[in-house]
Amino acid sequence: MEQFLIFLQKNPFNLMLFGTAVITGGMLIWPLINRPFRQGKEIGVAEAVQLINRRDAVVIDVRDSGEYAAGHIANARHIPEAQLGERLKELEKFKSRPIIVSCRTGNRAAGVVGALGKSGFSEVFALRGGIAAWQQASMPLVK
Repeated sequence: MEQFLIFLQKNPFNLMLFGTAVITGGMLIWPLINRPFRQGKEIGVAEAVQLINRRDAVVIDVRDSGEYAAGHIANARHIPEAQLGERLKELEKFKSRPIIVSCRTGNRAAGVVGALGKSGFSEVFALRGGIAAWQQASMPLVK
């Protein structure tokens, strides 16, 4: 260990490379560390399809209008994240059904899942990876 420290101190470039390696490793591990602390439950594309087909789940797309128009999951309801509070009444009739929240990558959906959970919705899930994961799984989008 002492030799390694001496090696790092000999040249500032060595220290910079080591620091870059540590930061890059941290960035790779961060999603795994962060997952248990997210606000809601996440499901993958396969589980989402099963919920939609077997339990008539409602899909809510929280992306902006332009992103939604470019392509969305069939029968998805478009409620932008910024309008969720004022349009919550539209979702009241779906409290007994599972709700899947989708966004572009899954980051915004996690916050919406937490907000819906606090509003009394019991089965709310974020689509892990969002629409990007949906497309990667070769699932269809409607324009």
